[in-house]
Amino acid sequence: MKIFHLSAECYPVAKVGGLADVVGALPKYQNQAGLQAVVVMPYYDRKFTQENEFDVVFAAATLLGNRRLFFEILKEKTNKLGFELYLVRIPGLLDRTEVYSYPDEREQFIAFQLAFLDWINYTQQTPDIIHCHDHHSGLVPFLLYHSKLYTRLANVPTVFTIHNGQYHGAFGWEHLALLPEIDLTQTGLLDWAGGINPLAAAVKCCWSYTTVSPTYLRELTINSNGLEYLFYIERAKGHGIINGIDTEVWNPKTDAMIAGKFTTRLLAKGKQVNKDAICTRFGLDPEKPLYTFIGRLVIEKGADLLPEAVERSIKENPGELSFLILGSGDKDMEAALLELKDKYPGQCNVFIGYDESLAHLIYAGADFLLMPSRVEPCGLNQLYSLRYGTMPLVRSTGGLIDSVIDFGDEGGYGIRFNQVSVDDICYAIFRAKVLYQTPAKLQQLRKRMMELDFSWDRSAKEYIDLYESLNPTI
Repeated sequence: MKIFHLSAECYPVAKVGGLADVVGALPKYQNQAGLQAVVVMPYYDRKFTQENEFDVVFAAATLLGNRRLFFEILKEKTNKLGFELYLVRIPGLLDRTEVYSYPDEREQFIAFQLAFLDWINYTQQTPDIIHCHDHHSGLVPFLLYHSKLYTRLANVPTVFTIHNGQYHGAFGWEHLALLPEIDLTQTGLLDWAGGINPLAAAVKCCWSYTTVSPTYLRELTINSNGLEYLFYIERAKGHGIINGIDTEVWNPKTDAMIAGKFTTRLLAKGKQVNKDAICTRFGLDPEKPLYTFIGRLVIEKGADLLPEAVERSIKENPGELSFLILGSGDKDMEAALLELKDKYPGQCNVFIGYDESLAHLIYAGADFLLMPSRVEPCGLNQLYSLRYGTMPLVRSTGGLIDSVIDFGDEGGYGIRFNQVSVDDICYAIFRAKVLYQTPAKLQQLRKRMMELDFSWDRSAKEYIDLYESLNPTI
């Protein structure tokens, strides 16, 4: 079974969010299960591409409207990621440093999709499944089935995974000419709210779509930035499959990025070694409960409430708590958090930016992870924290509902709260503080967290079952 995964991101090649982690892990575990899964993504001029060797396996030109674009398909030589990695390089368009935020982003991702389709069409490849991820590859299902250029591929099943339904990649009909020749009687499949909507088109045209958690599948009918009715009427072909994590990368027993490796048997000692390292680096007291936030500082993540929640918690629990924030995003949120750092030295510290090694160390050494998300399709941070025995404090939404059970409930191991509010965040912080004061109970819960199975083995099997249902001949 040959699966082509199409994505704008893939860890460690280029990462902005959780999409990269999924695409960097799922194909590896599918290959281990006996599939032939490959990843195709745009070329970025970043550390990975600079430090690794690639072969040019195909070169041609594609048309983007009236522009003829030369493109190359580069293959990473050693399959070091556990799967074949192909990069689409287009001089001046798909050879840049950043993943997003260019003024011609629309042209970038359309060209990426066209180059991919031209490549597999010209080389007579017939995948068993084409698996598209988010709107950056959302036009592929439509083009496969409704463009004469790709008639040979019209029977290839497509799966579309929605990692974040808030982003659609929509653009106006005046840009229809960027697409190749299509069946103009089918343009309604591209349309939503008077424009061309790649995410909506993918949901309409794919054979099946998935979301990255069962709860998020249901939530899209309530909150998907204008596509709620579409997800309601297309719900029969939707599947909620919670993400896994790469347990080889995220393993406290072998993690070279943390200060001290540990297992459940050496849990207390291992956590303390890493906590001491963090607190020494950031000037915090290792005897106090350490709360952390790791992620983008954006409204979607509830980060706008962090400054007030942290300050109130410090004031209401004087000298009893420590906070460490790792992230970047909204400049006002960054400034408000940096102000707290200056106002409460020794109690609050902030690292603006992202550092993979530091993230691993924080997961290993922190006591609690804050995730007050407004929207969280799956969430990976809570899965990483559970793997390292760090209790997640999460708002009850999306994949956080599916992966975190409140420790007050039977079999529970985390803390959940219902509202995206400072009051709820502060109360969760207070509950965690009380739990921290009963170390035997906390250690019991930490062991339970670390023994949970959120590996990709389980999730990959669900994807394989879906593929086989769509293509019974494989």
